[in-house]
Amino acid sequence: MDSTYTILIADDHPLFRNALFQSVHMAISGANILEADSITGLFDLLAKEEPDLLLLDLKMPGANGMSGLIQLRCDYPHLPIVVISASEEPAVIAQVKRHGAFGFIPKSSDMRALVNALNQVLEGNMFFPETVADFGSEKNRLAEKIASLTPQQHKVLGMLSDGLLNKQIAYELNVSEATIKAHMTAIFRKLDVKNRTQAVILIQQLESETQ
Repeated sequence: MDSTYTILIADDHPLFRNALFQSVHMAISGANILEADSITGLFDLLAKEEPDLLLLDLKMPGANGMSGLIQLRCDYPHLPIVVISASEEPAVIAQVKRHGAFGFIPKSSDMRALVNALNQVLEGNMFFPETVADFGSEKNRLAEKIASLTPQQHKVLGMLSDGLLNKQIAYELNVSEATIKAHMTAIFRKLDVKNRTQAVILIQQLESETQ
């Protein structure tokens, strides 16, 4: 495929990032390829560039589970994002889809599969493995609960799972403790839990699917 596409690769593993760089070059002749190895570096690039496609690894410095994808979707709602991940669980793929990604490509994909996926996405078609259709009902319910959180609520839940107290979370997010308590109430309602412990157990279940 000949094009002047600008493709942004965000992955913290140099070897895989280089392999993906070479794969994209082979798939898309003449593409302008940019690279980022952290969430901070990614947002710095996005402040200066307008890529046609972002290839995003879920696990990078500065990202907590789906938080990077959620923040990107919030700040850049029109940017096509394709997650490329070593996690191939249906639960992960379903989460990625629900959080607004345009596609999901397993890192285990061979060159032909990668080229096919990239071509489909650049032609405007979403690309997800068929396994997402077989997503179990229990995991599906958990995915929907987590996906119902706002970006700010997701941040609060992430800090909660890290063991931070309400006042610590309030300090980190530069809001009042009352605001955090309101977020907690909304989070508990959306996740259908009664306390912090139950909420942490749910987020740990989700994170275990992305290992």
